[in-house]
Amino acid sequence: MLWTAHDIPDQSGRTAVVTGANSGIGYCTARELARRGARVLLACRSEARGKEAVDRLKAEVPDARAGYRHLDLGDLSSVRAFASGYDGDALDLLVNNAGVMALPYGTTADGFETQMGVNHLGHFALTGLLLPRLLATPGARIVSVSSGMHAIATIDPGDLNSERRYRRWIAYARSKSANLLFVHELSRRLAAAGSGTVAAAAHPGYASTALQTRAARMENRRTVERVIDLGNRVIAQSADAGALPLLYAATAPGVLPDSFTGPRFLGWRGSPVPSWRAPWARDDRSGELLWAASEQLTGVRYELPAAG
Repeated sequence: MLWTAHDIPDQSGRTAVVTGANSGIGYCTARELARRGARVLLACRSEARGKEAVDRLKAEVPDARAGYRHLDLGDLSSVRAFASGYDGDALDLLVNNAGVMALPYGTTADGFETQMGVNHLGHFALTGLLLPRLLATPGARIVSVSSGMHAIATIDPGDLNSERRYRRWIAYARSKSANLLFVHELSRRLAAAGSGTVAAAAHPGYASTALQTRAARMENRRTVERVIDLGNRVIAQSADAGALPLLYAATAPGVLPDSFTGPRFLGWRGSPVPSWRAPWARDDRSGELLWAASEQLTGVRYELPAAG
């Protein structure tokens, strides 16, 4: 039987944070969680787009409990401010969705290569800073959004910021492999601590969002932008469909730690099913090295209790 948004369990009494929720699959994820009764915080870089998204969500779901919170994953001071200003003791769900793709070389406020900085390091810091609230909330989940494109490249823990050579698609793939390795290592550490918090990963397949055209628009490559836009309209599935693997990982009963959910048909489109991942995305040693490098770069150390 195919899993759809109608299968999302009741989320009443639960609180969710969704990063990058002002558009695309992040917005669809936030909206469906709110539709099922969750209190949802849309964590977005742009205040104008974030507040507009909240207004749009409440127009679609009139009884929604939703709000905007500022979060710039490319600036660790913003990540720390978001975590310290989080209003509530409980946090049931963190969806690490925000991301950038195939941008020209650039750096974040902290000097990290932009794709690794936003897609992985910002979320690594955010999760670590919110972890005490997640650990204190029974049944909490952490869902990180990766991509089938992770299969093009593994990470180099000694060169996370692509300082030796920058190739935009390789850098993107490395950041998405880092997302999967992060979930793998976090799951191992949560299990060692005896925690019931579940860390899982998901990917949307080929979903029509603004993510694909951003780089072409930044570089004023109009022909490339038009070709991508045509592909989005003709080949891609909708953002609503792309959000289903995230929603499954976030809410479906029995989701396992370190699982990876994606679309049914060739990892491209369709209802959520377990997804293939490259062998390096489950390598324990690579996970340990990525963790150590991420702690060193961000200055965030995870507070995990010893197993009792």
